[in-house]
Amino acid sequence: MSRPLYRGASGIGGKPAGAEEAYYDPKESSENGIGGGFGRGGGARKRHLAAAAVKIGVLVLAAAALVGSVAWAGTLYAGRGAAARAAAAAAHRGYRRLQEQLVTDLLDIGELAGGGVRAKEAEVCPPEYENYVPCYYNVTDAVDVSDLGGGVVISYERQCTRDGRVTCLVTPPRTYRIPLRWPSGKGFIWKDNVRISGQEFSSGSLFKRMMVEEDQISFPSDAHMADGVEDYAHQIAEMIGLRNEFNFNEAGIRTVLDIECGFGTFGTHLFERDLLTMCIANYEPSGSQVQITLERGIPAMIGSFATKQLPYPYLSFDMVHCAKCNIEWDKNDGIFLVEVNRLLRPDGYFVWTSNLNTHRALRDKENQKKWTAIRDFAEGLCWEMLSQQDETIVWKKTNKRDCYTSRKSGPELCSHDPESPYYQPLNPCISGTRSQRWIPIEHRSTWPSQARQNSTELDIHGVHSEVFADDTSSWDSTVRNYWSLLSPLIFSDHPKRPGDEDPQPPFNMLRNVLDMNAHFGGFNAALLKAGKSVWVMNVVPTNAPNHLPLIFDRGFIGVQHDWCEAFPTYPRTYDMVHADGLLSLEKSQKHRCSTLDIFVEVDRILRPEGWVIIRDTAPLIEAARSVVTQLRWDARILDLDIASDEKLLVCQKPFLRK
Repeated sequence: MSRPLYRGASGIGGKPAGAEEAYYDPKESSENGIGGGFGRGGGARKRHLAAAAVKIGVLVLAAAALVGSVAWAGTLYAGRGAAARAAAAAAHRGYRRLQEQLVTDLLDIGELAGGGVRAKEAEVCPPEYENYVPCYYNVTDAVDVSDLGGGVVISYERQCTRDGRVTCLVTPPRTYRIPLRWPSGKGFIWKDNVRISGQEFSSGSLFKRMMVEEDQISFPSDAHMADGVEDYAHQIAEMIGLRNEFNFNEAGIRTVLDIECGFGTFGTHLFERDLLTMCIANYEPSGSQVQITLERGIPAMIGSFATKQLPYPYLSFDMVHCAKCNIEWDKNDGIFLVEVNRLLRPDGYFVWTSNLNTHRALRDKENQKKWTAIRDFAEGLCWEMLSQQDETIVWKKTNKRDCYTSRKSGPELCSHDPESPYYQPLNPCISGTRSQRWIPIEHRSTWPSQARQNSTELDIHGVHSEVFADDTSSWDSTVRNYWSLLSPLIFSDHPKRPGDEDPQPPFNMLRNVLDMNAHFGGFNAALLKAGKSVWVMNVVPTNAPNHLPLIFDRGFIGVQHDWCEAFPTYPRTYDMVHADGLLSLEKSQKHRCSTLDIFVEVDRILRPEGWVIIRDTAPLIEAARSVVTQLRWDARILDLDIASDEKLLVCQKPFLRK
């Protein structure tokens, strides 16, 4: 039976008494991981025989119930008119739900009668897996916890294989603490929640400034800096031709790709100006830019400019920003600039800040050669250099397709031009010129109007306005229901008088949200409309219809992903994971990987006391509940609308410590 969900001091759900000592010992006497206390021999055999008898009885009862329902439904439908058949169908759905509950209850009774026999709980990973990131490095038995050197194979390129997949639960460090809520969390994080070596504090970079105060890391505000990020953003705005950074939206700028973002300082500042910044950086075993940025509540994911295209559609970002990032733009015939060009919308901006751009640096002949090569590559892409101030240069991508035919030199236009490549090799040609999405950013709807998308904009994506409107209305209602359903679970220990209603969860209960099957991005839009202080990583599965271009055109961010692989992020980086129809999608693909594999990965990226909401058909939800109990999640199945064949599985990850 599902256990009650609980609430802790953080208000996001907490630990029951003794949770700090919760652990799994594979050496326990009980094979199923529950613990022993029972002797061996005849007693154990009797219990197994009793459990088997109960299960056989359950199956017989379930089969009888199903056979009875078929016969009963046949009598309802036989010889009836359309209205009568509709009423019979409604009655049949209600009866079927009672059957499903009966079977579930019988299985729970069988579990109790069988002495608690259930699926074996997943093991807890060893301590060296605290920051485990599959596909980027492998932890071996030779790992020294204090020094991730010789025992770790580090690869900045994503390399996923399903052989030797880790299925244990990644637990937090012993001193891990629940992150501060937004907006406090953007200025302070708990030191022990991220892996740092100390070298990070020596950087004088504007975007890598932090201060350590005992158990906290703080990030200086502009009020105490003469050369802060506010001045920097103001400078960029002026170079573009705007009065200040408050006018970015008016100029059509909403989504920004920040390459090697430091600790998310630029993205944090732009978020207050209604810009949404995606930080990408290589995997880093210590002092990770992505891990620290996510801990602050700003979008980020592991990604690199090396040999593969990033998993975003072409023509998706209004600005690409690189401030002292370690990309050698002059190498490989400018192919990294070609990838930036692929991601930028027409009239989008590439902002590059580098020591190489100073007069002092250009006195060196080698630096002159590099700078000249980069300038020539930019001209070959039909970029216009708008301005240069100090170390910063701003280029603007052309909005004229005919520029590419009138050039003297530069990359060719792509003949094979997939809109959303998934980690394909870098392509040295110009993408997106034949797309209907080739629309200058100044001609697009500005934020927040673009989130609604008019019929003309939807036609580009092959989506009917009626379908989009129904989807929007449905998600608005669904998010309201989610919040009302979460209230009694979050505040289960809230003292109430008769007639009192449960208090509403705080608007800032969540910050980092991941939607595993985002469809049109409706969940994201509904959360914002409801005033929740969240950002959403909209994930479009590689085996689902690709609506990621629409999601970006709505002013949101997202990524393509194969859920049979690990997601490109660090452990404990999301407050909530949401999945609507993902189980049905995977089932239709003949189970390319197990449900347990997918949920173990969700457990890795979910923060302790974080929430999981899964919406799917009733049989799949029932099956999923038996899987999540192996992960020790507290789980509860909730019914949706009486006319719906779907159910909701609401789970909370416990705060396990080793």
